Amino acid sequence: MSATTEKQTHSFQTEVKQLLHLMVHSLYSNKEIFLRELISNAADAADKLRFKALENSELYQGDSDLKIRITTDKDAKTLTISDNGIGMNQTDVIEHLGTIAKSGTADFLSQLTGDQKKDSHLIGQFGVGFYSAFIVADKVTVVTRKAGEQPDQAVIWESAGDGEFTIEEVSKDNRGTDIILHLKDSEEEFLEDFRLKNIIGKYSDHISLPVEMLKVAAPSENEDDAPAAKEFEAVNKATALWTRSKSDISEDEYQEFYKHISHDFQDAITWSHNQVEGKQEYTSLLYIPSKAPYDLWNRDRQRGVKLYVQRVFIMDDAEQFLPIYLRFVRGLLDSNDLPLNVSREILQDSATTQSLRSAMVSRVLKMLEQLAKKDKEKYQEFWNEFGQVLKEGPGEDFANKEKIAKLFRFSSTHSDSDVQNVSIDEYIERMKPEQEKIYYIATESFLAAKNSPHLEVFRKKGVEVLLMSDRIDEWTMSHLQEYSGKQFVSVTQGDLDLGNLEDAEDKKAQEKASEENQGLVERVKSVLDEQVSDVKITMRLTDTPACIVAGEGDMPLQMVKMMQAAGQPVPETKPVFEINPEHALIQLIDGEQDEAQFAEWVDVLFNQAQLAESGQLEDPASFASKLNKLLLKLAK
Repeated sequence: MSATTEKQTHSFQTEVKQLLHLMVHSLYSNKEIFLRELISNAADAADKLRFKALENSELYQGDSDLKIRITTDKDAKTLTISDNGIGMNQTDVIEHLGTIAKSGTADFLSQLTGDQKKDSHLIGQFGVGFYSAFIVADKVTVVTRKAGEQPDQAVIWESAGDGEFTIEEVSKDNRGTDIILHLKDSEEEFLEDFRLKNIIGKYSDHISLPVEMLKVAAPSENEDDAPAAKEFEAVNKATALWTRSKSDISEDEYQEFYKHISHDFQDAITWSHNQVEGKQEYTSLLYIPSKAPYDLWNRDRQRGVKLYVQRVFIMDDAEQFLPIYLRFVRGLLDSNDLPLNVSREILQDSATTQSLRSAMVSRVLKMLEQLAKKDKEKYQEFWNEFGQVLKEGPGEDFANKEKIAKLFRFSSTHSDSDVQNVSIDEYIERMKPEQEKIYYIATESFLAAKNSPHLEVFRKKGVEVLLMSDRIDEWTMSHLQEYSGKQFVSVTQGDLDLGNLEDAEDKKAQEKASEENQGLVERVKSVLDEQVSDVKITMRLTDTPACIVAGEGDMPLQMVKMMQAAGQPVPETKPVFEINPEHALIQLIDGEQDEAQFAEWVDVLFNQAQLAESGQLEDPASFASKLNKLLLKLAK
């Protein structure tokens, strides 16, 4: 290897400097993962070359035997990981080893806490495999030559992880990449063959190409014999894990393969491995992570599964096979029915793709259903991490709407706990014999839902109500209008219809109260005038004087707020103001002869109802002033 140009010095991207510091200081307790990450990157480089060579076989340059080699030099204290994959040119090196080519890096860094244990989990979610080399090395040298380029177009990259790196063009006989770790004095254990083989067996046995090390020759009995020629041997199984029988794969192997394809440092919660033959032939291996990635809520983030065709890697992040609401799923699909030259554009319009997508969605939903049945605790972990994303499903996947809803979990008045652990099926099992509908309330917070006056009549009658407080809930329910033949009904919208839960006596009492308080209703209407669409006597309240509800057919108040927050136009609607004639405060107001003071009381009650429903007022100062004025009058 000889230099062909002058050495250039560059500065790392700011985020890389921060991550290098974290790598060294946060992952010290699990040093050996650096080798897993570097071998995984080398395997990716081989996959990419195999894919590119489908169109241009000359990229192999006579060497199509792809492999990874691990060598050590105890005198120089170096460990080298070599591959003959796609390699890099100078532009690639600067892009991949000098910057972090991921959107949302700043958001990721803002989540770091300074707590080494917590930050190590975040680093795992972010996936910065190459930089893990600096956990054990005080200097890293990368020599690489891109497939298809000339020997003198190779590049050497070098850094001590101190904020700068150098680049120089050199000559390299073969394509691919050599990563040379100059180990710290305290890390010489990684020069020992048995230690390296143990790590490879633990983390990289599933890699689909051979990971080779020098074969240890048996000592010769004859001292005059010439030293045996160096010979490499594979120290891993070198068989694509997903092609093996499920019964032959251990749980540890499945977990390590997950970490290989996801670059996650934590175990997956569950997985599903399926080999299908018949009309379609494919293998899928799908995983559910245990922790949400930092950019989960970015719907434009790269997502999808690794796509293979007849064991040949085609692309990362093939998003065509899973809908956006399942963007947390990781894994791979290996199809025998797609062409090797398939592109993203072909996938978009392919009937085969649509069929595979349908099958993959079905697999994921079934996997989650089985997890919920077998291990409620693990399913609760999943729901806490990904439940809100799954709630996007009914609006995006009409065909599987009920299957998705079966997986939902909510809080409810059954326990009044803020833990979302009540399924809709459990709710239905507890329904009263005469109950026909599923009742729910959607608000901005759990406490607002739990303490809503709209629940008073339901608590009185012992009817369970689902408590929803995620921002997406109202949108979800607009697409999920029934489940198992039972209609969902918001307790905050329209005329309260309790169906068979109301007896004839209740209905007579409602009619009588409406008739007897018609004069009060008209007085209140005249005060609120343009602020409401109607004023009614209500039977839904027992302890609260008044409430507001959305009119029948109007957009729910929570949906209005959500759309306004997103800057979307919202049709103008006015709420219905309902008053409880049995409440002492309403009776007090009804007897007020001073119309000006009556109007102040009505305004205060209306503002109170608005606060209870939405938590905010357009003119809070006016509300406070009127309330203080009325309190002073009552105190006299």
